Amino acid sequence: MSKKLRVGLISDTHGWIHPALFDHFSGCDEIWHAGDIGSVEVADRLSSFRPLRAVYGNIDDARLRRMFSENLRFTLSGLDVWITHIGGYPGHYSPAVKSAIHTDPPALFICGHSHIARVQRDPVLGLLHINPGSAGYHGFHNIMTAVRFTIDSGKITDVELIEMGERGKAPING
Repeated sequence: MSKKLRVGLISDTHGWIHPALFDHFSGCDEIWHAGDIGSVEVADRLSSFRPLRAVYGNIDDARLRRMFSENLRFTLSGLDVWITHIGGYPGHYSPAVKSAIHTDPPALFICGHSHIARVQRDPVLGLLHINPGSAGYHGFHNIMTAVRFTIDSGKITDVELIEMGERGKAPING
């Protein structure tokens, strides 16, 4: 029998972590980051708080690209997961993943990049797609967001979208 795991999911921090994120993820077993981490310091702060699984994004430098891969595929608690930064969404997958996702779809497909939070089933491939939006201060999004969910015996439950406030009103010293 698999252990229930609570996951905190973020993307597009762009070198900055909202101070409230640590409170929101205090009950999580792991943190997953879907790219555009922005700095090694952000990765270090997250990984010192909880175990971190992450991919690099298009703004991440050579140091982060050596620390993390472009795609991360793994099975955890019976769930097949694929994390990438630029992945698109159901019906509009990016060319970089389209063939592979149709050939061997995961149960959970996670990406970032768009800064738009989205939780959506793909009726064709039968997977769940999650983009946590942007948890960072930099970008064109208005509301900083993250996602929490539970993995229990290969099933995703208790999905929550977390809103951390307006980007322009964020405390920038966090």
